[in-house]
Amino acid sequence: MDVLPFWLSIGVLSLLQGATVALVRIPQALHARIGRPRAAFAAIPALSVLLFVVAVRAFAQSAEALTYLALIAVPLLAGVAIVMLGGRRLAALLACALFALAWVGRGSPAAQLAGGALDALSCAALGGLLALLAPRRALALGIYAMAAVDTTLIIVEELQRPNSVLNAVRPPAQLPRLQAEAFGSAVMGYGDLLVAGVLGGLLVLHFGGAAQLRGAIAVAVLALLFDLLFFVVHELPATVPVAGALALHDAWRMRSARAVARSAPARSPAH
Repeated sequence: MDVLPFWLSIGVLSLLQGATVALVRIPQALHARIGRPRAAFAAIPALSVLLFVVAVRAFAQSAEALTYLALIAVPLLAGVAIVMLGGRRLAALLACALFALAWVGRGSPAAQLAGGALDALSCAALGGLLALLAPRRALALGIYAMAAVDTTLIIVEELQRPNSVLNAVRPPAQLPRLQAEAFGSAVMGYGDLLVAGVLGGLLVLHFGGAAQLRGAIAVAVLALLFDLLFFVVHELPATVPVAGALALHDAWRMRSARAVARSAPARSPAH
């Protein structure tokens, strides 16, 4: 099987990251059942990176455990995301179909796309849940924190080895590897899609579908531009484009608020 060129492979994964932002839906019924948000939940994305590095470096078997966890949890979460998207009757069928394609495709581009779709849908479900559990400002800080932690660990070369160990684990019976997203000659970590799902949940819950769509486009564009750095480096923190898209959203909101304030008529003094 011919290996796809790296520029095409990483470009597809970058577009998948942007699509993950757009896939998040939060049904009103679910929103009504969640209690008061707690800031502690916003730390989960950044902590997941740190705990992953510590666990794999201390216990190599933890990479195998994460692989089997992904085999079970990812299709189930993907079914949840499909339900949230409005496909209640198709959830189980579509999730099973994607899993079957990822399995029988034996690493073909179609199989890799099916596995990537399962991962993206599962991250959309997790991102929507975290958006409900954590306050908006705390969750935004959590996204920035995850990008900072990811970048720091790559600079000090503490993330590369755990990633290599995790990506090398292959489930038995040629079951699909859902612990990371692989397409062609490129690989993206599961956390890189998770942070995209968190951004999608934050935007759709607090700012609506239009802001979510803008965020998805911003993540895809920034990720594709960020990929140009692969001409000079071998590994990049794919969480950075997501944090960059959030920063653009915050800047756009501040600019819009200032424009509204300037255009508002001055109040006459009270008599």
